[in-house]
Amino acid sequence: MTAATWRTRLGALAAVIATAAAIALLARLDRRLLAVGWFALVPWLALLDRVTSVRAALAAGWLMCEAFVLIVFAWFPSAIQNYTTWPWWLAVAAVIAVAPLLQPQFLTVALARHLVRRRAGWLPVAFTGACIYVGTEWLCPKLFADTLGQTLYPSKLMRQAADLAGAHGLTFALFVVNECALATLRGFAGDASSRRAAWEPAACAVTLTLGLLAYGAVRVEQFDDATQPAGSLTVGAVQANISKYGQLAERMGTYDATRMILDTHFALSDRLRSQAEVDLLVWPETVYPTTFGTPKSEEGAAFDREIVGYIARTNIPLIFGAYDLDDGAEFNAAMILQPARDGKLFVEAYRKHWLFPLIERAPALLDSDAIRRWLPWLGTWNAGAGPQVIAVTVRSGRTIRVAPLICYDAIDPALPLTAVQQGADLLVTLSNDSWFNFGRVPRLILVLSAFRSIETRRPQVRVTNTGISAIISPTGAIVKRVGIDRRGTLLAPVTPAAPAMTLMLRWGDWFGPTALASGALSLVWLFMRRRAVCS
Repeated sequence: MTAATWRTRLGALAAVIATAAAIALLARLDRRLLAVGWFALVPWLALLDRVTSVRAALAAGWLMCEAFVLIVFAWFPSAIQNYTTWPWWLAVAAVIAVAPLLQPQFLTVALARHLVRRRAGWLPVAFTGACIYVGTEWLCPKLFADTLGQTLYPSKLMRQAADLAGAHGLTFALFVVNECALATLRGFAGDASSRRAAWEPAACAVTLTLGLLAYGAVRVEQFDDATQPAGSLTVGAVQANISKYGQLAERMGTYDATRMILDTHFALSDRLRSQAEVDLLVWPETVYPTTFGTPKSEEGAAFDREIVGYIARTNIPLIFGAYDLDDGAEFNAAMILQPARDGKLFVEAYRKHWLFPLIERAPALLDSDAIRRWLPWLGTWNAGAGPQVIAVTVRSGRTIRVAPLICYDAIDPALPLTAVQQGADLLVTLSNDSWFNFGRVPRLILVLSAFRSIETRRPQVRVTNTGISAIISPTGAIVKRVGIDRRGTLLAPVTPAAPAMTLMLRWGDWFGPTALASGALSLVWLFMRRRAVCS
């Protein structure tokens, strides 16, 4: 291998690492680093401009997949090791192997851009690349639902455009601005004619940025976080900082572990009640680590009666995580308990729809005794039917319409969008993020949930076992929170939103498929135009 070849490959590797490192900085969600987003992709896009074959383009895309996952998701091998008890090297090898499946958009963009670049100027290249990037993310949903547009969350104004096209719409804008930045830099590095032409992509980038800011200013004024109109209700949320119930049961015994968990949540709930009149009480996902309503033992039946008695005594509706059993099938569920006017208790269950792959549910191909002996941590839960809106009557007699979400449900815009279309005026998310309690990951998960409030313009109560629990406003602002690895409570007024329409609510999660179709049509049009010119 010649020295020139080595220099080329090292340069390619440096470009890929520079882009992955820049995105990792953006993942800190630090407002002071927002400007990095307008240039983060430039090194990799410049590398794509230099490749001369389809094979080289795909290699650049594959390198970007690997660098992105290993640098931006540096915590993922630890999460795998933590859950499966695999050795470190095997967890890292698994991440390397699946990286192209976790970030396939880099492969498709590299290929599409290579096909378009020699047939068109900077604007068609930017448009087609952005469409393919977003369209691929929609076509091949990611394990963590990550997209570049989420890094704009620290900007109170810019994130508001998510009610038009979701976080993917923000990704589209970021990608186009990065292409504009590259075209501008190339223009100013060229001759006088190129420098004059460079003002066009620069103007495009500025226009997009100012447009996001202007739209955001209008929407923030419409959904002012500081305003609490009449009709607010007081929500109490409990974060007990207790996790990994299976390990806890092994150490303490199942009965003593459940006893301790319930006693802790009763005590923290009583603390909330001593501070104010609570209208709605929320505990986190799987906080009751057994089936509710269909007890498996006499001890379980006694625990059920204690929870029912607490609700009857306090006259406060409770939403909490438990297991639900139906004809032998077990579900991860949110139980909604509320006192009825006749003195009885009204119970309804929402069953988690989106189950975390492998950990909560194994595909049929892997669901065999032999594989489960080899991978004993494979999940056994069943998926619920989908979005559900539950009417909850609070202490004052007022009825609110709640859309329960459980953990992974909140990563998919379609679920809360459908629930709000069906009349929900409050999102309640129960989550257990303790398996991903690495560095800034809990905050990234919180941001995913915050985008659901922006897209639907509905407030949200998000309660977790170990943090971050939060009250989220319709602008995506975190009104109150309990931090990571802390035992605490939240007490805050929440105003179930008056009907507010957004483009996302009207059209659903429309931008991904539209971008994919537009990118494909752009490719076809450019090839047809090229053929017409050549003929």
